[in-house]
Amino acid sequence: MGKVVAVEYTTLDGVFEEPAWSGPYFNDELAGWQAQNLAGADALLLGRKTYEGFKASWPQMEAETGDFGVKMNSMPKHVATTTLTEPEWNAIFIEGEVADAVAKLKTEPANLLVNGSAALVNYLTRHNLIDEYRIMIYPVVQGEGRQLWDAGTKIALRHTDSWTTATGVEVITYVPA
Repeated sequence: MGKVVAVEYTTLDGVFEEPAWSGPYFNDELAGWQAQNLAGADALLLGRKTYEGFKASWPQMEAETGDFGVKMNSMPKHVATTTLTEPEWNAIFIEGEVADAVAKLKTEPANLLVNGSAALVNYLTRHNLIDEYRIMIYPVVQGEGRQLWDAGTKIALRHTDSWTTATGVEVITYVPA
């Protein structure tokens, strides 16, 4: 049986969007950790906005990112969208009810990695479909911007791991309690 793992960047005050603020803190430790996350995944599970952003950037970054870029570009991507009609970049558009489709995907022996996609993460959280949350909390306060968690999203979590990078990023892993 597969599992869904959400890996997310956030500031100390919970801001999620436009993570240019992460650049000064991203280092080899996080790069290696992200490579492990990707290596443990069989497919990506993405919302439309993240899919479009990744699709626009990753094919051009393969040469500079090596094996990571090759895997990112070649692996299947399950995309939650109601507006796109032409799948590209190894995408499979989820048809019908997203919760039902993801629950069905979880019955297969494939692990799904969610990056970004805050609306999808909140939706999947409300449907109890995320098995593990891996959150990178950057030592930055933005003061404004879209939060990772939508108002009304509730979940009790159990801490399973944490560590701090040399640049002060807290990497915390939780599972539903």
